Amino acid sequence: MIGVLDTIGRSLADGAGMFWDTLWALVLGFGLSGAVQAFVSRSGMRRALGDHRPATIATAGFFGAISSSCSYAASALAKSLFVRGADFTAAQAFMFASTNLVVELGIVLWLLIGWQFAAAEFAGGTIMIALLAIVLPRVVGPDAQERARLRLLAAEPGGPGGDDVPASRSGVRTLAGWADAASYTISDLTMLRKELVAGFVVAGFAEVAVPVSFWQSLFLTGHGFWSDLENVALGPFLAIISFVCSIGNVPLAAALWAGGISFGGTIAFVFADLITLPLLLIYRKFYGTALTVRLLAVFWATMSAAGLITEYLFRAAGIAPVPGRATARGMIGRDEWAWNYTTVLDIVAIAALAVLYWLYRNRERLGAGGGYAKDPVCGMQVQIDHAPAKARYEGRTYYFCSDHCGHRFSGEPARFTARGGPGRRGGPGEPPGPAQPAQDAQPAEAAEPAETGAGG
Repeated sequence: MIGVLDTIGRSLADGAGMFWDTLWALVLGFGLSGAVQAFVSRSGMRRALGDHRPATIATAGFFGAISSSCSYAASALAKSLFVRGADFTAAQAFMFASTNLVVELGIVLWLLIGWQFAAAEFAGGTIMIALLAIVLPRVVGPDAQERARLRLLAAEPGGPGGDDVPASRSGVRTLAGWADAASYTISDLTMLRKELVAGFVVAGFAEVAVPVSFWQSLFLTGHGFWSDLENVALGPFLAIISFVCSIGNVPLAAALWAGGISFGGTIAFVFADLITLPLLLIYRKFYGTALTVRLLAVFWATMSAAGLITEYLFRAAGIAPVPGRATARGMIGRDEWAWNYTTVLDIVAIAALAVLYWLYRNRERLGAGGGYAKDPVCGMQVQIDHAPAKARYEGRTYYFCSDHCGHRFSGEPARFTARGGPGRRGGPGEPPGPAQPAQDAQPAEAAEPAETGAGG
């Protein structure tokens, strides 16, 4: 029993060490993401993504890189873009970039494993999107795409809308504007808190509790190209069954790297946060079973191929790290409890987060929050005019970042409204609808496409 408790304690300590090592980077990344979501206009995305020419794919990648890094957010917005006229391949390229070409992911990779992984994330992500643009149109033809669009239109009444203005109605030079940005930051952190906690906890246990021999039995070594191929194919499979998506899979990637998976396999694992089992079920609901199977095959193949190509490119350049070696910081998650520059940066980050939280809590007094609501399921800030889904319950309208959250609410409305009804009609600062007798929640219905990058 003492041995078990010791293992649990060391696992949690390792996970906490990883969190402490990356805290400042998380605050920086989510702070930048909140500012971009508040101040950068995105209503022109649909008009800019009407085909899958190279220039259009590059535009999709840029728009994805400046949007929310949540996997659920990316899938919801990609679906909305597609149903409103964006090319199917361009919409999927946008989704890939949303979770693989974002600043916070690169910073956390750099801190936890090394700069090579951060560089590989952006280089490999670009390769992966290029492969997707080549392969996907040949696997999912125009007829299949049109059937998918008609399926979504049947479930999402209403035409496209939205002004060509930033999400925040206040300027970047006003406290109200920064309060809107802070609301996005706090909402993103709230939305991803479970993924982040799960990622660090699972990574701690994967490093301490799982014998190295187990990882070595999974990852084929010593067979040259065939070992590399097996590792990049296995990486996405581990992502599928891990259930950890978004930035939460980076700590687990660090543990896998320490366990012996190849450089390319680690990169392929990080790429594969878009094919975890919960997201596959969402794709099935969006596009149907047949198209989801094709998407899984294409996504898995492009993720693995991008990981393999990236590894060989880095080897050719002489900058590929060697599997199984401790990072420049020692063993992952250990020896981080010391007075060093990380401690100073974390203290500064905590102070900055406190300021952001103050702006978020005082957004109404500062004149921000108009036209927003908070998703009662995941906590994401949603622009009411463009919420992907909404539902009525006890006389109030609740808005959701994605169909996924909308359906969860419809199944258990009392559970989520007990939190205080943050998704009420009118958003923060506006009165709720008139009280009505209790009633069952009406099924979540699709609303206008979400142009703010919100997701749960």
